[in-house]
This record gives sequence, structure tokens and C-alpha cells, in this order.
Amino acid sequence: MPKASPTETSELAPPLPATYEGALSELEQLVIQLESGQMPLDLLLSGYQRGAALLAFCRDKLQAVEDQIKVLDGVQLKPWNGT
Repeated sequence: MPKASPTETSELAPPLPATYEGALSELEQLVIQLESGQMPLDLLLSGYQRGAALLAFCRDKLQAVEDQIKVLDGVQLKPWNGT
């Protein structure tokens, strides 16, 4: 019987959330778990990898919004003053 490849035996990563808010919420929960020190060692690497994927997703979403704002504001991104 042939051995299964590592990709066949490992669980597939869950899909990324559909929204920035969903990804941010999951990332916040993951950070809490990682910082608690209660996460089993074998899950630390997969947790870190999931966090990196969520962070990249959030950055991409923010960049897309910033790019849209630049188009709307004529390429010059105006500083936000909070009002």
C-alpha cells in the first residue's frame, strides 16, 4: 500500500472569511489563543500560519479600499481628520 502524501493526510485550511470584519474577528480570537499559552504545541504552527493568512487578507482588503479612495479623490489620498 503506497504512503499518502503529506497534503493528502493534512487537513485543508478553512477558507478565508468573506469580509474584512470576519477576518479581523477571527484573527483577534486567534491572537488571544496564541497569547494565552494554552494552545497545544502541535497547533501553534498551524495557528500562526492561519494568522498570517488572515493578516494578509485584511491588508489586501484595506489596500483595495485605499486604492478605490485614491481613484475617487483623483489619485491624491487626503489625510483623514476623523470628522
